[in-house]
Amino acid sequence: MHPAPSVILFSTLSGLGFGFLAYLGWGALLPSGWAAFFLWGLGYGLAVAGLLAATFHLGNPKNAVKAFSQWRTSWLSREAWAAVATLVLLAPVALSDWLGLGLPRAFGWIGGSLALVTVFTTAMIYTQIRAVPRWNHWLTPVMFLSFALAGGAMLAAQGWAPLALLAVGAVLLALWRVGDGAFACAGQTLGSATGLDRLGRPALFDPAHTAGNYLLREMIYVVGRRHAGRLRLIALALASVLPALVLLLPFGPFGIALAAALHLTGALAARWLFFAEAEHVVGLYYGRRG
Repeated sequence: MHPAPSVILFSTLSGLGFGFLAYLGWGALLPSGWAAFFLWGLGYGLAVAGLLAATFHLGNPKNAVKAFSQWRTSWLSREAWAAVATLVLLAPVALSDWLGLGLPRAFGWIGGSLALVTVFTTAMIYTQIRAVPRWNHWLTPVMFLSFALAGGAMLAAQGWAPLALLAVGAVLLALWRVGDGAFACAGQTLGSATGLDRLGRPALFDPAHTAGNYLLREMIYVVGRRHAGRLRLIALALASVLPALVLLLPFGPFGIALAAALHLTGALAARWLFFAEAEHVVGLYYGRRG
């Protein structure tokens, strides 16, 4: 799949933002005054920046409003509703922390849990696509949730954040191992795609198009194996190992900022691979798969 920058930024920033908002809502941090203003602002800023980035991937950004109308059948629509509900429910909690209003924390528990529901709905947008075997399994939502939980724990200065970051690395390794064989396990070939497998093993005589088209541009993207291998090492080191090590050192707030910068860079690399390595079955018609 074409790794569009808007979708990469959306899924990475919103995941980190909603993960951090979950911890703030649950009361893992209890800031007050301007510290609360800054921390809640950081969470909202990351989440909203990610959601805004998603609108740039639409053919017409005005269509974003229509996303709310298909909640019965569309995970994208459910994500839109969950995101708005989370931001609305947590707003009074944020104001209470900032202004010292003493609002019951139950509002934060509900909003924090809904923040993770939002991340889950984002993951399900991709998990549900059977035409992309690399995404169509349970490790995809686990990956999205592990990034949100680990990134949120890191920003919330939780003592177990290094373990959560290392768990992200383990999830990435599992995701890549399963994903590398997912297309073959799906059993999709040019023969099964065309229905000609009963007559033998068909071969592509001529490409379906002599020029570029939408399918070739968006659904078929080939990344070199050596290039992907390097990026996997970079993603693993920056998203998991290095920020975990930084948090173990006595750097204080500077250490959290450094770990967050490393983690976000690695998360962007991992998310780029998530899209670039995804193989859509439509590639069979162009002789690019199977």
